[in-house]
Amino acid sequence: MSKETNGFSFCTKLDLTILLGLKARNIEGLLRAIREVPDASIYYHTHHFLQQHNYLSPEPPNDFAYWVSDVLGDDALGEQLSSVDIVQYESISELRDKFVRILEDYLQTTDRRVDCPSGDEFHFMASRTFVFRTPYCAHTLTELRDILTRVSINSLYYHIFDAKLRLKQGENDFSRWFRDRGMNELADEVKRLDPYRHTLEGLRRRIMVLTKRYDSH
Repeated sequence: MSKETNGFSFCTKLDLTILLGLKARNIEGLLRAIREVPDASIYYHTHHFLQQHNYLSPEPPNDFAYWVSDVLGDDALGEQLSSVDIVQYESISELRDKFVRILEDYLQTTDRRVDCPSGDEFHFMASRTFVFRTPYCAHTLTELRDILTRVSINSLYYHIFDAKLRLKQGENDFSRWFRDRGMNELADEVKRLDPYRHTLEGLRRRIMVLTKRYDSH
């Protein structure tokens, strides 16, 4: 988010997916790579589904959980990995550490060692993000709601998820703008929105409801 005379200037983004040339055949390899890959890879494998599955169920597993369950056939470990609540973490390093701890504990407590079939390896990816300014800038909650009906889900994703984790700001751009304007209660409510309970379209509608309710106080 950029500030324009204290307004909320909307941006949008495009992502270019990059294959890192690093792959895992088993849990040991997965753990080793998760320790090494750049933050953008951890972000990609835990967040891209939020955008891609916008019109489906908002609760698909992260890529690590999916591969462990569906390729290696370890449902118990897959369930542990899928239970990681990304909304609790305010940095990629914290999120990475959580996955590392789960995999380390698993390897210390089980003798099960399975390699995936050839061709089914976990390929680590990342995304390179290109950010663009839109012509929209809101100065009031009414203007913000009006603009929210126009911008794409890519813009919502950028201001909600990229701002919090990839840009290491601790909270999304909407909450930060509300807080800067003294609307702390509204900022806290928007900050608490759970991506597992809403699609991006659902988040759009929820922000509009919350701002309208605040406006009516």
